[in-house]
Amino acid sequence: MSFVLGTVAPSSVQVLPVPLAMWEAQAGDRFVVDTKANMGYLIHENGEFTSFEVATGQRRVVRYIGRTYNAATPTKEWTAKTMEIKGDRYTFGPTGTFFRLFDDEDNERTAYGIHTFKYEDTMFEGARYGSMGCIIIPESLLGLITKTFELNDNQLKVTTMYGFDRLVAQATDAQE
Repeated sequence: MSFVLGTVAPSSVQVLPVPLAMWEAQAGDRFVVDTKANMGYLIHENGEFTSFEVATGQRRVVRYIGRTYNAATPTKEWTAKTMEIKGDRYTFGPTGTFFRLFDDEDNERTAYGIHTFKYEDTMFEGARYGSMGCIIIPESLLGLITKTFELNDNQLKVTTMYGFDRLVAQATDAQE
């Protein structure tokens, strides 16, 4: 992973989480998803962040949309480059909003994205591994993700990783 938690220069500066209710989207924000804890983090360039629950891919092989694959959400650097409206309101939630993820390594469009789910109450029970590989956000956060996408010239940098501790270690190394 090439992403580092913010650009906080001096190691003496302590960056504390911002409560979600007080979070203000900014240009330069990015979205980090810890697929181990199924937590999402919106992070400002200065390192300030807020967190919230997400759901990610099932940790098993599935058959879905004519494909057979491991549905665990891949660990990658992505960019959400398009916001699409899907007609399937079961899979993509009440508005059908789908942020398509492109693989940063080869700049290829993928089948993965960020979206809500019609029955989010069941999706967000337990360990929250219920999607077919996409990042599922609560409907209550759709407006914030949309605003963040728009403030960043209609794209959003996204990092998926297994364990937030890796992100913190990278930030600590960068500050030294």
